[in-house]
Amino acid sequence: MRRGRSRPAAAPAALLLPLLLLLPLTACDRLAAAPAEHAAAAGDPAQDADRGRRLPPVVDHVRTDDPVVFLTYDDSAERDPALTGLIRERRLPVTLFLTDTVAGPAYGDLARLRPFGASLQNHTLDHRSLRGLPYAGQRAEICGQQTKLRSRFGVRAHLFRPPHGTYDTTTLRAAADCGITALVLWRATLDAAGDLTYTRGDHRLHPGDVIAVDPDHPTATNLTARTERLLDTIEEQGLRVGNLEDYV
Repeated sequence: MRRGRSRPAAAPAALLLPLLLLLPLTACDRLAAAPAEHAAAAGDPAQDADRGRRLPPVVDHVRTDDPVVFLTYDDSAERDPALTGLIRERRLPVTLFLTDTVAGPAYGDLARLRPFGASLQNHTLDHRSLRGLPYAGQRAEICGQQTKLRSRFGVRAHLFRPPHGTYDTTTLRAAADCGITALVLWRATLDAAGDLTYTRGDHRLHPGDVIAVDPDHPTATNLTARTERLLDTIEEQGLRVGNLEDYV
């Protein structure tokens, strides 16, 4: 049984699907752009009217009373040897969303992080922006990376972060068909200057927040120092880093 979540009442399908389509454009190098509040806060699957099935929820926050937040990284984080050392030393249950063409050369190093708590999840094969692509193209990007993760790590990823944070209902259908159970965005971002910014709500961390660490300045000192500073902030607020897979 998954811990820490209580399921809210399901939103009517006719209302939720249009809301999901309102996500603004974002970019992986501009992580502070806001994901849709309603889609992320709902945390419930939408209904695929065409196929009569449930689609994966889109989350940036998990409803929980546990004093946890979730630390996530996209591509480039694996370039920092000091960061991987920090993950091993503190046994941090971070979630790494991997694109094959970016992270592929570092797969060996990433595999060695798994025993220390790192979770390896899907960020597509080639980091193409999925929104607006036909179903076949989106399925190839998502399912292709599922195959890579399974063959290289023995991982059946069930979490997916769309490149640039953009998606549409076709993305949700393709993700579901590839075995994805949730699309993960973010409520807070650790930017290149080491500051936390927020996509919605008050400007402080809350239990259940998903934090995206911007890895676009992946020098060892910078990325690792920013992460250590973030860990101090999390601890000062009476929180700890939780394992996202235990909650979603």
